[in-house]
Amino acid sequence: MAPDRVPAAPVSILKRLLRNLPALLGVGLLCGAVYVVQHEFRTLKFADIKASVESMPTRALVIAFIFNLLAYGILTLYDRLGTIYAGHKVSYGRVAFASFCAYTLSHNLGFPAVSGAAVRYRLYAVWGLAPLQIAKVVAFCSLTFGLGALVLGGAILLFEPDAIPFIGDKLPTWGVYIVGVAMWALVVAYVALAGLVGTVKVMGKSAELPKWPMAVAQVALAAIDVAVTAAIFYALLPPAEGLTYQRFLAVYLASYSAGLAANLPGGIGVFDGAMLLGLANYVEAPQIVGAIVVFRLFYYIIPLFLAGSLFTGNEVILRGGDLLRNKRLARLAKASETLSEPDFAIGAATGVVVMCGLLLLSLAAIAPQPDFSWIDPDFGDVASGAGAFVPSLIGAGLLVLAGGLSQRVRLAWGSTITLLLAGAAYAIVDADVWWVPTILVAAALLISPFRGAFYRRAHLFSGPLRAGALIPLVTLLISAGSLLLFDRRVLGLADGTFWAAILSPDLPNSIRVTIAVAVLVAAVAIWRLIRPGTVAVLDWNGAARQRYGALGATPPADADGMVTGEADRAAIPFLRIENLLLGLGDPVGAEADRPSAIWRLRDLAEQEGRHLAVWRAGGSMLKIYSDLGLTSLPLDARGIPEAAPTQGQPSCGYLCCVAERDLQRLLPLLPTLQLPACSD
Repeated sequence: MAPDRVPAAPVSILKRLLRNLPALLGVGLLCGAVYVVQHEFRTLKFADIKASVESMPTRALVIAFIFNLLAYGILTLYDRLGTIYAGHKVSYGRVAFASFCAYTLSHNLGFPAVSGAAVRYRLYAVWGLAPLQIAKVVAFCSLTFGLGALVLGGAILLFEPDAIPFIGDKLPTWGVYIVGVAMWALVVAYVALAGLVGTVKVMGKSAELPKWPMAVAQVALAAIDVAVTAAIFYALLPPAEGLTYQRFLAVYLASYSAGLAANLPGGIGVFDGAMLLGLANYVEAPQIVGAIVVFRLFYYIIPLFLAGSLFTGNEVILRGGDLLRNKRLARLAKASETLSEPDFAIGAATGVVVMCGLLLLSLAAIAPQPDFSWIDPDFGDVASGAGAFVPSLIGAGLLVLAGGLSQRVRLAWGSTITLLLAGAAYAIVDADVWWVPTILVAAALLISPFRGAFYRRAHLFSGPLRAGALIPLVTLLISAGSLLLFDRRVLGLADGTFWAAILSPDLPNSIRVTIAVAVLVAAVAIWRLIRPGTVAVLDWNGAARQRYGALGATPPADADGMVTGEADRAAIPFLRIENLLLGLGDPVGAEADRPSAIWRLRDLAEQEGRHLAVWRAGGSMLKIYSDLGLTSLPLDARGIPEAAPTQGQPSCGYLCCVAERDLQRLLPLLPTLQLPACSD
């Protein structure tokens, strides 16, 4: 019986909203955080923060650093238990390496389930774990943190209910107790199900739970991990009346949860704003910000550089070993080495740009405005007034461009480097913040070598240049010009940032609305210029088959359409099956254009609201599929995923999909597909 074939259908507005709900939530939380930070930073200057950091006792820094080492040590036990649960115990040294790289990436870049999974797949696959076993490790680690948050969150709601911002003093006591008991009940139910049932069905999918002793260890380990991580921050704060560790833990949990929900790199902005708000009654703002700076240095920045160096070195060793074992890979690597940079490198570049954007957004709030009078008194007066919004506008532009970087758009890469250097040049004028241009130039140097990894055409260049395509560019220029020409008195009231002007009660509502609309229109215009082009689908007719065959492959007898690469020199056919978009093999054609064909197939799946999968993929594009969050499952001669790890290249390629979500649905469908048998 053939599988149900579903034609392409327009995605409803409701489905689009639901699909983009996490992003909308993140934007809402970030806007709230900006308001909190702006309110707290009105009287706060960089000198205050610097003095707070310098006044921290050496003893506090040492204790915080020890807790930091302990926290990452505990995280390695997540993966240790996970590999045991998956049925393939890995040596502790390897587990520690994989855990450190995966968690450091997810901490700094957000989307921990995707980014951490990419690193784990790359490492554990080399160490002999089957893809399904790796999926088990990823699921185990993701669930473990949630259990710890439930245990500690429930304890705080039951024993310190008034310590949580916006909850303890707003809800009735009995309501808070009910929520706390419910959180504990979920943990108890998990352990009970692990001991009594073993396997549960959730939304039609079976999930095998660990044995109850491991479930108990999982819960205890997670609770200790969260408590130790919070202790890093707590050790950096000065003694404060009323701020017990239990009360601080409540603020930390609420802030960290908000940062996770925002899906921003490191929860930046949201976590910091929530901490400022939650600790405002106990500690002065400069001391809170100083603690945030050191906490991020210990828990985020230093581990990121260490893990990046270790992971990159490991990639070089693995690639060198592959080339020695297989000469054919040398030819493939030469053609696509810049197109298949590890997810770590691309994600790190995106995360750095986001942090630089947020730095420039807040620059005017912590540093004095540059003085251009040394150039020429008349010109300096005009430049100081017109340029007061420049750092925050560049910062907003970088945040928008980061979305294009994550989509590997080349125009976003070039525009990002331009804005980083422009921001650095502007900041050089102010000698008091010399570290700002240093960071911006370093970020530009970090991104510049990866030009080949940003291979996708922007919407502006995805087709013939028409007059309508220039509308976003004209709109951007008009919006930016209108912002730069505001009267100096307006800019002075706003402390030199557009977001402070929008929130300032000292400005007329008409001016505040005008600035907000201009910034929003400019951000939309930038995105419309650099977003990936709309994917055009070729119907699977005689012309498409002939075109596919001309690229050097036998066309499948049955397909619903075909997608080509950005350069139109590679193509991949696909089927629509239920809510899946199933690519049929790797793209064929020019090797340099194949990765973009895969990305365009992913874009088409998003356009149609479907899940992406690729059947009978080869070994040369597995990194690209991994970048998309897909797990590669080796296939046997029948085209069915194998149960055990495969040594070397499988005879029928791979099935690439989100295994924990789509594998059970695909298994009964694969034998019904009318495709040629494997040739090798």
